[in-house]
Amino acid sequence: MSSTDTPKTIFIVEDHPMLREGLVRSIEGTNWTVCGHAENSAKALDEIPRLKPDLVTMDISLPDKNGLELIKDLRAILPELKILVLSMHDESLYAERAMRAGAKGYVMKGEGSDVILRAIDEILKGGYHLSAKASEHLLRNMGGGKSRGVFGLDRLTDRELEIFELIGRGRTTGQISQQLNISPKTVDAHRTNIKTKLGITDAPGFMRAAVLWIEQGKGTIGPAEG
Repeated sequence: MSSTDTPKTIFIVEDHPMLREGLVRSIEGTNWTVCGHAENSAKALDEIPRLKPDLVTMDISLPDKNGLELIKDLRAILPELKILVLSMHDESLYAERAMRAGAKGYVMKGEGSDVILRAIDEILKGGYHLSAKASEHLLRNMGGGKSRGVFGLDRLTDRELEIFELIGRGRTTGQISQQLNISPKTVDAHRTNIKTKLGITDAPGFMRAAVLWIEQGKGTIGPAEG
């Protein structure tokens, strides 16, 4: 990059301070610069349209909104915005959903900073970034092959997955209704659909599965035993 070039700007959406600070340090050691950060979607939606960064890195799990919905919201406001998802969640389940929502790449948080920086570089240059595993999964699904994603969860819609995650975080039907701006009856309908798709028949088993998903960040969720 020549001295006359303006450094590319990056905005970070991450609710864990240590992870956010680590990412800031990694990025500031390059030719790019961090123009801002947010710990939730509300602040992200306020700051990103104002700052107009070249790229946004963001988590899927945020305290006030599902990251997939945030991607859609941001892309509706800034159609050319480049977004890289950094998540603890299984890429076989979330990478395709994130790309469908408008992201340009997906990296698991367990990867080293070199992988994250390479992904940022590829996306800033106009490309995409997925791991070999995620690329294979995406191509298999596009080709009509059978998905080998997390059992049952790959059958859920984005909204159902969002509600399943909120249930795992201990939100009540009323709280979910208020946060997502939908009726309690709609929340209950989604809950019933989720249970059916996951093959879980009892309420305690359903709650255990939702909590397990949040605690592990990934894993196999199957029918409840007994």
